[in-house]
This record gives sequence, structure tokens and C-alpha cells, in this order.
Amino acid sequence: MNIEHSDGLIAAMFTPFHKDGSINFNLFPPLIEHLVRTGHRGIFACGTNGEGPSLTIEERMSAVEAIVRESRGKLKTIVHVGHASIGEAQKLARHAFETGADAISSVAAFYFKPTSTANLVDCMAQIASAAPEMPFYYYHIPPLINIRIDILEFMRLAEQRIPNFAGVKFTDTALWEFQSCINYQNGKYDILYGFDENHLAALSVGMKGAIGSTYCFAAPFYLEIRKLFANGELNKARELMQKTVDIVLKVVSYPPIPAQRAVMKMLGMDLGPCRLPLTPLSPREEAALKAELENLKFFELLDQFSNGN
Repeated sequence: MNIEHSDGLIAAMFTPFHKDGSINFNLFPPLIEHLVRTGHRGIFACGTNGEGPSLTIEERMSAVEAIVRESRGKLKTIVHVGHASIGEAQKLARHAFETGADAISSVAAFYFKPTSTANLVDCMAQIASAAPEMPFYYYHIPPLINIRIDILEFMRLAEQRIPNFAGVKFTDTALWEFQSCINYQNGKYDILYGFDENHLAALSVGMKGAIGSTYCFAAPFYLEIRKLFANGELNKARELMQKTVDIVLKVVSYPPIPAQRAVMKMLGMDLGPCRLPLTPLSPREEAALKAELENLKFFELLDQFSNGN
């Protein structure tokens, strides 16, 4: 398989909901248009930020159909198909291919967990085999799944067992491991970084493509950081990265996904409530978060970077 290497920002996209908890399909077009307008190169659908594990597989399929229909020709779409059941993950993988998505990705099972790296590769190989025609990315997120593996050993085994293995969505702080993944087999695989607070540090070790949740509302910050880094203006890049980290840490001092959805609402895009067990911020919490972001000049800087000043 000819592996396409990503470059730029891929949004870990939210799933919009009605007040009753059902998916609000009417909001997919403006949400995707927002992502296009703010400089994204792709979408990661039904992942952590999209609350994929809280959706039924029928809902996940319907959401993917809407996302692909709206994003085709505009944004690369990677569909998260991870599930506690390998059989259900296979259904989602095959559906993603038939719908016209560009790639699939899966996290490790999160109830009965893999017992070794080889066991994990066996699981991913079965999932990937359901859509052998499309690129497969392993979704490596130890902080959430609480599975620690030797990721290079995974890659060595995966390239033998998974013909359509394309790379890794690497969501961890271990930048030395991320760098080793980038350089494995002379840079053969597409390694996408997923820890937003380390964006500048990840650029320094060779990151090209990145998948992030805060890109949905703060993409202009990261695009400016990337531009400063590419131009060799490292002091300015460090200064802006610190401001961005301050903003992100303020947001995630609240429950992260509800807080990010609240920020989207502040920007004029109300995506509805979360799915239980997640719960929205209270009006008091929303007001406090908005005041804290104003104090950090988030909205002012967002306007500045969005207008190219």
C-alpha cells in the first residue's frame, strides 16, 4: 500500500446532539464548513471527542455517512471504528470503506484488554482485515485506555500482520517514542500526533500531521505556531505555544469534552449537550470559563490570528 503522509491539522470532531440526546444531523454541514474555513486538512470522526464509544453502531454509521457526504473533496476523513467487540468494529470498518471515508483507525479494546503487544496486533489485524482496501491507523492513547505497550514492537509486528497498516495516531506525552515512530523504517509510516499541549515540541522532533480536539476552536493558534516554527522564529513560537497551553489548561481544568463544547457555543456554534455519562457545564461554570478565557485574551487573539494579523 502506498502510504500518504499527512501534513497539517486534523480535527477530532465533535458529534452534535439535540437536547434529547439524538444526533443533530443539521449541524454537520456548518461544523464541517467551520473546520474548512479555519484551515484544517482533515477530520477524525467518532473518536474520543466525538463520543464514539457512547454511540450505537447504527448512530456511528449514520454520523459517518453525513460526515463523508459533507467533507468529500474538502477534508480527509479518518473514521474511528474501535469497539469492545471486534465483530462490531469490523462492521464499522467495512461501512466506512463502503461510505467513502479515506481511512480507519481503532483504539484497543477497553473492557477485556489485550494482554500483550502481540495480542493487541492480533486484534487490530482482525479489525483492519474488514476493510483491506483502505489505510488503517492504530489509535495509541495510553492515558485513556490505560494500556502500555512498546509501540515500536507494535509497529514491527503490525507491518507483518496488517497489510493495510498506514501508521499510528499517537496520543501520549512520550515524545521520544513518538520521534522513534516517525523515524521507523526511514519514515515509512504516517505518525499523527494527538497531544495538543505538546504541539511545538512535537514539531521539533519531526511532526507533520496532528489530530487534536482543541483545534476545533483554536486552529488559528496552532497554524500560527507552525508558521513561526517553519520560519525559524522560535522565540515567538515558544511564546505563543505557552499562551496556547495556558488556554488549553484552563479549558481542561473543567471536564474536558463538556468544556470544549462550551467554548464552541461561545464561538456561535451550539453543538448541544454531551452523552451520559458526560454532562454539560452548568451556566455558572460556562460563565466562569468564559471570563477566564477573556482574561487570557483568547477571543482577542483568536480574532487576530483568524484575520492573519
